[in-house]
Amino acid sequence: MRRPLQSPALINAFLDSLRPEQRDTVQAIQQVVLAAAPNLRQEVKWGNLCFVNDRDNVMAIVPHKANAHFQIFNGVVLLSDFPELEGAGKGMRHIKTRYRQPINDELVRELTLGCLRAWGRP
Repeated sequence: MRRPLQSPALINAFLDSLRPEQRDTVQAIQQVVLAAAPNLRQEVKWGNLCFVNDRDNVMAIVPHKANAHFQIFNGVVLLSDFPELEGAGKGMRHIKTRYRQPINDELVRELTLGCLRAWGRP
């Protein structure tokens, strides 16, 4: 079954709905992810900005009150390489970025590439 592509207007509407400090952090993470993996498709799912590879949800940016979580859906397989990952459960792990603080560009980039390698997709 084919899924319709989400328009850039929907992504922009999601970003416009955020507080300014949330928007700045989310856009900074978004830019690093897309620079590292331009083939990922962006979608708004569950009220968050998700990155999809083929039909697989691979990452998401989840804004919270005090920080944004950069979630890795298969993060449990990356724990040995990235001890910075937090969380519990079957598979998902995340890193937190406080608003008004610089993001760790290199960590986000490496997590993005590591996530795609773990899925077996370059």
